[in-house]
Amino acid sequence: MVSHCDGFILLGFSDNPRLEMTLFMAVSVFYTVTLVGNTTIILLSHLDPHLHTPMYFFLTHLSILDLCFTTSCIPQMLMNFWSSDKTISYLGCAVQLYIFLGLGASECVLLLVMAFDRYVAVCRPLHYGVIMHPPLCHKLAFLVWASGVFGTLVQSPTTMKLSFCHHHQVDDFVCEVPALIRLACGDTHVNELQISVIGAIFLMGPLLLILVSYGRITQAVLAIQSQNGRSKAFHTCSSHLAVVFLFYCSVTAVYIQPRSHFSQKGGKFLTLFYTVVTPTLNPLIYTLRNKDMKRAFRRLLGKYRMSSEE
Repeated sequence: MVSHCDGFILLGFSDNPRLEMTLFMAVSVFYTVTLVGNTTIILLSHLDPHLHTPMYFFLTHLSILDLCFTTSCIPQMLMNFWSSDKTISYLGCAVQLYIFLGLGASECVLLLVMAFDRYVAVCRPLHYGVIMHPPLCHKLAFLVWASGVFGTLVQSPTTMKLSFCHHHQVDDFVCEVPALIRLACGDTHVNELQISVIGAIFLMGPLLLILVSYGRITQAVLAIQSQNGRSKAFHTCSSHLAVVFLFYCSVTAVYIQPRSHFSQKGGKFLTLFYTVVTPTLNPLIYTLRNKDMKRAFRRLLGKYRMSSEE
């Protein structure tokens, strides 16, 4: 059994060094785009008064979550890809697990809050300003972060208290719950039940409510008479729906079913997808498809040119 002083070995694709070097270059590019894209969204939403709306308030929180989420695991992942030393200390693994799980739970709730915002915008447009007032937005943001703290404090301690096998080898890139449960040598039925319950609360529950809200949104959009109105309403929601699809498809596949049902490599690629690819695509989806963001970026560039000319 492993003591709390020992570390773990994150195997990743250690049996395929060539693939690891390819992944190192790919993940480096994705992480750079994630940092630049999400930082740009945060700055634009803060600096441009036109973006001081509930939608961009929650989008800023999504960008902060994605920055923290990726930074909690990708630097360690890159070190493992580059180096033959793939160890991580027990404390480092525990910290990564707490942060990783907490931010993941927060993102599930945040996507639900953003779906509620879009529902009010499309289905109750005349009352949008009254319903989505700043105090409510701040309370919802607090709920998002508090839910992450609750989720990780329920699941992480019991996971780290498991009796781990003597080889210490975690067959994954990060210290996440399914991989650590698979490493345990003792009885894990309680942990597996716990992860199923937490998954139902933070994954399936929000996803069901998101689908219900988009069902109502679809009814409201179809009731709009003008084609231009329908197109505008659809465009308002399509970016968020794309982000929901990308995030939930990969995370649900890993956390709802026991990890042993997956091929090990398939599970690793799913982990790569929701830790690396999805946080990179989020800012691209919201900036490349968003006219308000493009206008805000042009205005910021215009102010910078004017100040440099002076």
